[in-house]
Amino acid sequence: MKVTKFGGSSLADATQIKKVCDILLSDEERRVIVVSAPGKRFSSDIKVTDLLIALANAKISGQSGEKELEAVFDRFASICAELDIPECMESIKANITESVSKPITDAGRYMDATKALGEDSCARLVATYLNKTGHKATYCNPKVAGLYLETELGGHVKVLPESYDNLSDLTNLREICVFPGFYGYSKDGEIITFSRGGSDITGAILAAAVHATVYENWTDVDNVYAVNPNLVQNPFPVTEITYDEMRELAYAGFSVLHEEALYPAFVRGIPVNIRNTNNPSSKGTMIVSKRTHYDSLVTGIAGEKGFCALNMSKYLMNREVGFVVKILSILADEGLSIEHMPSGIDSVSIILRSADFTPEKERRVIERISLELNVDSVSVNRDLAIVMIVGEAMANTVGTTARAATALSKAGINLELINQGASEISVMFGVREEYCAYAVRTLYKEFFS
Repeated sequence: MKVTKFGGSSLADATQIKKVCDILLSDEERRVIVVSAPGKRFSSDIKVTDLLIALANAKISGQSGEKELEAVFDRFASICAELDIPECMESIKANITESVSKPITDAGRYMDATKALGEDSCARLVATYLNKTGHKATYCNPKVAGLYLETELGGHVKVLPESYDNLSDLTNLREICVFPGFYGYSKDGEIITFSRGGSDITGAILAAAVHATVYENWTDVDNVYAVNPNLVQNPFPVTEITYDEMRELAYAGFSVLHEEALYPAFVRGIPVNIRNTNNPSSKGTMIVSKRTHYDSLVTGIAGEKGFCALNMSKYLMNREVGFVVKILSILADEGLSIEHMPSGIDSVSIILRSADFTPEKERRVIERISLELNVDSVSVNRDLAIVMIVGEAMANTVGTTARAATALSKAGINLELINQGASEISVMFGVREEYCAYAVRTLYKEFFS
């Protein structure tokens, strides 16, 4: 059994949906399909999820939301009309109307329930079209199927272990399972959504649950590339990459796959195949546990903005037992997760997400560190970006970090920090945000030109 997930661009209109169904039906092992909400049809178009967010915001703020609701209906109506399934539009319209008309007792939960309508409606639509064309398919409701989630401290969404046993029953279906991505249910019956792009996670969960031979993630590019194609023309295509390498690159800004999507597949050792809906003959990129070959020294280069550094120094810090533990405790009290922690003998820097480290949290953290740890200095350096070079082949090659640092130096890019993971498959450079894209292009030129 193969699990296939199709992104928003693959489901943007009726023509794309027909392509998706052709791909699905071309391989009888493709028995489970996970769908996103319809994406953009053209560059200036609006994704269905964004239309739904606008609708939820209008309703939450006390407006009627009629204009926003009509925009959502128009989008699905055009798809249903082209696919000649008017009865599906009636069902979708009734379901959306019922959902958004419910009393708003919790704005966050109302927003989640409204956002999920994009994937839910698309799943109903695809299932209806498959049946119309003579292929048995069924819409699988995540609640009925047993996909249970919970929201942890800090807003992170976690899959409850029992979900895997519940979802394994999908292997007993005789028809094709059309499953909406992006959301599941709490134990008390409330909808919980993953972060944007979360349909990737849904697909990986289902692949793990049914012990799929492969998890196919269909998008709008032929491969994972060594660098963002928007930054470099005709970038180097990566044909094979490990879970660990992909995880590092996704963390640093690779947008091909959600950074949390690999874990369920990784645990079960299920290979992930990135494919192109618009070019199904391309074999794409395989994400595997262990590579069989290396196309290059560096597998990929990525950059991400939105970081800050909490810097502390104290003479003889290395002699003070429990110093770092105390810092971590203070940050934990504020619900802050640590991204990186480069250190010296008498100094340590904590890299945090700027959006999480609000000015109010910054004030409280600095106050506590100053009073409780008696440091010589403490400061915050904002507007940072991290740029990473990733590649398993680097672990057995001398001088890669020096080569990268030299290239950045020659380009006039000052390094705010450098950090290398224990696995030696990645090196992180901290630069000012305005240099992020320039640094990525500089490193790509060094290792691939």
